[in-house]
Amino acid sequence: MRKVLLAIAFFAMVLSANAQNVQLHYDFGEGRKMLTSTVEMFKPDKYGSTFFFIDMDYGAEGTGIDNGISLAYWEIARAFKWNETQKFMPRVEYNGGVMKLAPEEAPWVPIENCWLAGIERTWASADFSKILTLQANYKYIKDKEDAAFQITAVWTINMLDNKLSFTGFADFWKEEMPYWGTDYRFLTEPQLWYNFNSHLSAGGEVEISNNFVGAEFAVKPTLAVKYAF
Repeated sequence: MRKVLLAIAFFAMVLSANAQNVQLHYDFGEGRKMLTSTVEMFKPDKYGSTFFFIDMDYGAEGTGIDNGISLAYWEIARAFKWNETQKFMPRVEYNGGVMKLAPEEAPWVPIENCWLAGIERTWASADFSKILTLQANYKYIKDKEDAAFQITAVWTINMLDNKLSFTGFADFWKEEMPYWGTDYRFLTEPQLWYNFNSHLSAGGEVEISNNFVGAEFAVKPTLAVKYAF
């Protein structure tokens, strides 16, 4: 109950913030049973675009943490352009965070600082109902990888007169994981939303990963609500 009240309070707080959307997910995967909030913003301008998201997990069944936040993670990225006909946009990005492992008295564990730099290309239909962005990045992971890479795809497909939206991303990158037998990691989080109006949506996502959290293939579904500003 405390997790639910904390997440509702956070949800109410960010409704007054200047973010593009806020999401509240319930993860019902095995060993998880937790709430996750996401604050997300994408803002284009004449010089490019800015994107960020902040994820927070509120405990997890598998960790025994049932009071407070068990993970905080964020990404922020900026793409640059100098004219309206430019096809390839240079970009920079930062990722980082912290997580807490069971038992509750265990210390916080840092999620390594990552800096990325690369280029991206976006394709869109005439009415912008279908958008695909591909990114190729150099990736530096502090104290782990001096010269890695990450390839990312991001998509949005609006259907049925914008009543249904299929969105998500897919990442493939290199990161040294000496105990897992491979240094290549994959993560995708497709989301499907039913849009009641231009602000309120209900749906969920499926996190599909390989060598992301543990050296195995994993599928983790959620149910969610989203409010867009």
